[in-house]
Amino acid sequence: MTAAEISRIAGVTRATVSNWRRRHDDFPAPSAGTESSPLYDLPAVQAWLRSRGHTSTASPTEELRTALRLLGPGSGVAARLFPLAAGASRRTLEELAELAALPDDRLIARAEKTAGELPTAVPEAEPVRYGPDDANAIRALLGCVREAGPQAAVDVLAERELDEGAVSGVYQTPEGLAVLMARLLPANVSRVLDPACGSGTLLAAAARRGARRLLGQDSLPVQGRRTAVRLLLAAPEAETAIRVGDSLRADAFPEVTVDAVLCNPPFADRDWGHDELAYDPRWAYGLPPRLESELAWVQHALAHLEPGGHAVMLLPPALAFRSSGRRVRAELIRAGALRAVVSLPARAAYPLHIGLQIWVLQRPEPGGTDRTTVLFVDGEGEQRDGAPGTAPATDTATATADVGTRGSSRPRRSGPSSSSSAASSSAASFDWAGLTDRVLGQWTAFTTAPDTYADEPGVARAVPLVDLLDDVVDVTPARHVRATAADIDPAALARRVDDLHKQLAEQVTALAASSASDGWKPSGASAREWRTATVSDLARGGALTVLRAAAPGTRGAKGSGAPTVERPVLAARDIAAGNPPSGTAVDIHTDAAQPVAAGDVLVRAVAGGGDAAAMTRVADVRDAGALLGQHIHLLRPDPARLDPWFLAGFLGAEDNIASASTGSTHVHVTPGRLRVPLLPLEEQRRYGEAFRRVHELRAAARRTADLAADTAATLTTGLTAGVLLPPAGPGTPGSPGGRSI
Repeated sequence: MTAAEISRIAGVTRATVSNWRRRHDDFPAPSAGTESSPLYDLPAVQAWLRSRGHTSTASPTEELRTALRLLGPGSGVAARLFPLAAGASRRTLEELAELAALPDDRLIARAEKTAGELPTAVPEAEPVRYGPDDANAIRALLGCVREAGPQAAVDVLAERELDEGAVSGVYQTPEGLAVLMARLLPANVSRVLDPACGSGTLLAAAARRGARRLLGQDSLPVQGRRTAVRLLLAAPEAETAIRVGDSLRADAFPEVTVDAVLCNPPFADRDWGHDELAYDPRWAYGLPPRLESELAWVQHALAHLEPGGHAVMLLPPALAFRSSGRRVRAELIRAGALRAVVSLPARAAYPLHIGLQIWVLQRPEPGGTDRTTVLFVDGEGEQRDGAPGTAPATDTATATADVGTRGSSRPRRSGPSSSSSAASSSAASFDWAGLTDRVLGQWTAFTTAPDTYADEPGVARAVPLVDLLDDVVDVTPARHVRATAADIDPAALARRVDDLHKQLAEQVTALAASSASDGWKPSGASAREWRTATVSDLARGGALTVLRAAAPGTRGAKGSGAPTVERPVLAARDIAAGNPPSGTAVDIHTDAAQPVAAGDVLVRAVAGGGDAAAMTRVADVRDAGALLGQHIHLLRPDPARLDPWFLAGFLGAEDNIASASTGSTHVHVTPGRLRVPLLPLEEQRRYGEAFRRVHELRAAARRTADLAADTAATLTTGLTAGVLLPPAGPGTPGSPGGRSI
């Protein structure tokens, strides 16, 4: 391991490690590397740190990553540790601790026995054999299973194997999205297939919904192993069959039909087998074009369904409108196979820069009921709310005479400006629970009574098949759910405009009060100079604590996967936008679920170049008890020595952030390098009160801007839809000086 890795696990700077090397004769000698870049033996370093009273600050997952890396590329140990992770999940915490404490030879023998308990559960798993060099990795794996849970260990193993294989473009389906997709299936499904199973998140979600036969296939052996172990952990009673291979070219389940298919297939695959599969019987709706691999996956899923069975698939938005796929889309619609299309917000899943879509399909039943409509739900609409000139869907929907209650209204920002749109953060913020409720409300109402389903303009609409079968066959939800002039109640929109004007006037008054200039005096003929200390210095002196986030939750029942989060999560976007905690389980890093306390100082760890949003925040009662999300540093000051507002104000200064950051397009803040003036507590409090006022000014300005944007967008909608008249005034026909064109 390198000196940098030693500093990371010991929680010190690299300069401290260099000092240890010079000052302590018993510091381990380099075991490899060069004179300028020495490498050290991990067990020797750990033993030395323990002898000096230095406990490791590295998380269990980070220790496992380090142990795997030290074995070097090509060792293959990550693949051989998958069965051990599954076997270890069946041991108690005490048994795992005892196993890790064994001497190397006995540890290896016991590990082989534990891994051998599951010889057929993991695809392509040979009888496991470990060597003496694997002992440290085995101990790290057992520690990770014990402290962070078996699923965290499995994810690290998969990450390492993918890195060794130089595999790119492999992303895990977010837990919240998997839950939504699984809940779109009927409640009684028992047999579920995922032909591109990846990490197994979708099959695990189906298991939680009651599925008891789980089938999966993936072209990557590591993903097959990952899914198999995940299902052993998440659904030990289920019958599972995971296979490795290309589902389109070499279907592992050619004669199998199931109740449901869940799938997040590869996108834009130009080598999916167009020529060799040209006459495949699966293409019941037409040969998929060479550049439309996603339509091959759609038909593959339908071919594996029992009549009446459902498929829920995550697909790119271009599939809904590309001209090359028009004929296949048309056939899917004519046959009644396409039941619903749901658009998702950008950042819901990789690739993060586009809003993906969920397609719900159903295999037609011979002699079944003719389907006459397709449901469209605009789940990304809230991302456009409040943006000037782009908010007609939301504003017209809220102004209709009869706004339904299915799935609730669009999510809105809470706090003093709850009636306005969060223009500054809506593109990056969404609530999985709210989005799921909203989509499921529409889907349930549609499937329960499709003939009497009532549209919700701007949110969801059931479109007759004949209206979709035009020259382009575009099934983009935003195209179909947009509210029209006929949907808008002029009186309701006028009342909304009056309400927004009143709120805006009140907010402008509050902004003026926040920006009062009294009491701000010059410091003298020149700027003040003061002694400063770094955050690292203050932490060593006990004035504050930089908390390392703990692993999420506590280890629950064996086989637990992603953490169940019952508390809100404070995300970095909340700090930037001044919002209360809005994150969910998908925002928690594997090693970051630290509860926030009132008075904590929170620092964004990453910012874009030219980012003018707030970098720091003092946690208040809204934040207390929330879990810490990704990309946030948490500093907990001693209130008897440091005022939190004083600390947050100086830490967030532009020059301070710049001097403690690396990068250009995206800067990464190193909190230990941030500097703070050394001032008496009373003077700190004076500065702290001033910084608190600055914070209130920033918040008031943001709320005013949001309300102004919402008001402008609503007025534009009303005028262009013909439901509002311009106010009479100079230059208006019918007024003094006005004339018609």
